Amino acid sequence: MYRLISATPSPYARKVRITLAEKGIPFELHTEVPWDRTTTTPQHNPLEKLPVLILPDGGSVYESSYILEWLEVKHPQVRLFPADTDDLLLAKKYDVLCNGICDAVVLSFFESKREGGGSPEWIDRQRRKIEGGTRELSRLLGSKPWAVGQGFSLGDIALGTAVGYLGVRYPQLDWKTLYPNLAAHSAKLEQRESFRNSVPVPQTIRDKVV
Repeated sequence: MYRLISATPSPYARKVRITLAEKGIPFELHTEVPWDRTTTTPQHNPLEKLPVLILPDGGSVYESSYILEWLEVKHPQVRLFPADTDDLLLAKKYDVLCNGICDAVVLSFFESKREGGGSPEWIDRQRRKIEGGTRELSRLLGSKPWAVGQGFSLGDIALGTAVGYLGVRYPQLDWKTLYPNLAAHSAKLEQRESFRNSVPVPQTIRDKVV
């Protein structure tokens, strides 16, 4: 059985949890705080980042987007990557936006923890990326019932986890009011069992990070 090393607020790990659930792949969930010295992450990922998928033979697959591609190749029975080339590229564009938004949220969060509140210029740069990325998600989605094509896919996983993370780490952006189409789509996605079982929640970081 696979084992997934995850963090409860992580949108990157949530993407993998949702994918595993949607494909019906059994896995054991192991929750850690990757910033604490007690984490086992470095044993499985030289980049010391979560999520990490531990294979039955002890090997590991890491970096969320690569894990999703690995799972799609190894477990194609439930397809989450669109077959059409243009749709596939669009789904991956959503994933790029998801990662960029969430990366900026993480950078902003830790910068704000520095003594004196961090660099205003740095935090403002991250804010622009978060707001611009979210605006682009709304534009791409428009009034479509699904992010890409005619059904649930990687695009919806990326979109749903990105906006879900904003509520945990970036509540200052009222994206639900600004982008009603994202709010409606997110509400629909959160009704899926895979989303309901992976709702992000904050963790307590005990060790000094910055």
